[in-house]
Amino acid sequence: MLTAFTTSTAVVALAEMGDKTQLLAMVLATRFKKPVPIVLGILAATLVNHGLSALVGEKAAAILDGTWFRYAVAASFVAIGLWTLVPDKLDEASEKAARFGAFLTTLVAFFLVEMGDKTQVATIALGARFHDVVAVAAGTTLGMMIANVPAVLFGNALQKRVRLGGVRVLAALLFLMMGRGLPAQPAGLVRAPALGG
Repeated sequence: MLTAFTTSTAVVALAEMGDKTQLLAMVLATRFKKPVPIVLGILAATLVNHGLSALVGEKAAAILDGTWFRYAVAASFVAIGLWTLVPDKLDEASEKAARFGAFLTTLVAFFLVEMGDKTQVATIALGARFHDVVAVAAGTTLGMMIANVPAVLFGNALQKRVRLGGVRVLAALLFLMMGRGLPAQPAGLVRAPALGG
């Protein structure tokens, strides 16, 4: 469980740097100037989105368990690693003026922008790999918060100080390493051992 949690946290925190949801956090912080409801909106949207994503990954792994599925999950980690190298741009739809206040706007915008995003796809793959919905969802949510709370609080100053290209390369390497090691492992390798014998 600890491995699933820490790996999920690290992978998503790195993958989220420069991601469109991080850019959205900066836009919302500039627009509303209310960090607490924005942070709470990010947290709520991520818990729901990543909880469902981890569940989809875990259920898919349980149903499709086999060597070919491990190769498919490994390939998805490699694809996400390559995708991480491509900088994101914020869609115009997510930049439109909000009418519903900081929390609700953030909740809806983050949930929608995260659909099909690399961190959501990574959460599905992590759920499939670790078979632990709670640890994966908690870890990926923490990773999102690690990346996005500073973006809400410090925005432009943070963007000028962090070299996103280097962070993207580091995230890509982490995804590639996870994909490379997966096919050789049995599908249930990372399941927690049963207690009491």
